[in-house]
Amino acid sequence: MHVIIVKNYDEVSEKAFEVMKEIVTSKPNAVLGLATGSSPIGLYQNMIKDHKDNGTSYAAVQSFNLDEYVALPRDHEQSYWTFMHENLFKGIDIKEENVHVPYGSTKEDCEAYEKAMENVSVDVQVLGIGANGHIGFNEPGTSFDEETHIVTLTEKTRQDNARFFENDMNKVPTHAITMGIATIMKAKKILMVATGENKADAVKAMIEGKPSIDCPASVLQNHSDVVVILDEAAASKLQ
Repeated sequence: MHVIIVKNYDEVSEKAFEVMKEIVTSKPNAVLGLATGSSPIGLYQNMIKDHKDNGTSYAAVQSFNLDEYVALPRDHEQSYWTFMHENLFKGIDIKEENVHVPYGSTKEDCEAYEKAMENVSVDVQVLGIGANGHIGFNEPGTSFDEETHIVTLTEKTRQDNARFFENDMNKVPTHAITMGIATIMKAKKILMVATGENKADAVKAMIEGKPSIDCPASVLQNHSDVVVILDEAAASKLQ
């Protein structure tokens, strides 16, 4: 695990972009595993700026997203499909047919997403970390062997996401479809970004604790190529 600590969110985003740029320029048909949430937005803004300023192309790139809410239409303003188009895809030249975001609510939908990834190898998987150590929507207690599956969102995760739904818990989805931990671990490289003091306990458990289903992100200790980029606040509890 290669841990990089920088001052603030902007520096985290810049460092993450350096990793991403190297992958996309060395392999124009790279397969990118992408995440939603506030953590990677700065990375995506840097990708858009670089595409516009320097012409870095994503025309041959494929993307596979980590997760999506169950029961939200794709065009819903809070769907992860919409998030990705607003925050990245509209600003680069990726082809719509090369964009994959999981969708659905059944075992068959999960199996279909795994099948779509069967013949590709994800070159880099972007991850954030939840305050409870979740990656994707793999909450504490999720088996490390789990593949794409439907999850019931914890009350804590729903409360954390309520701010996107007018702070109305009745509007926050109760379920999500997510890549499983085993699916995430198939990626050749993992790029984890984390900022803020509220992530410090989870970051400490991920890096310094024993791998345990109590902190799903701790599984990354078992991966051969992980870059973790933290701001000082998220790194504040590390030894």
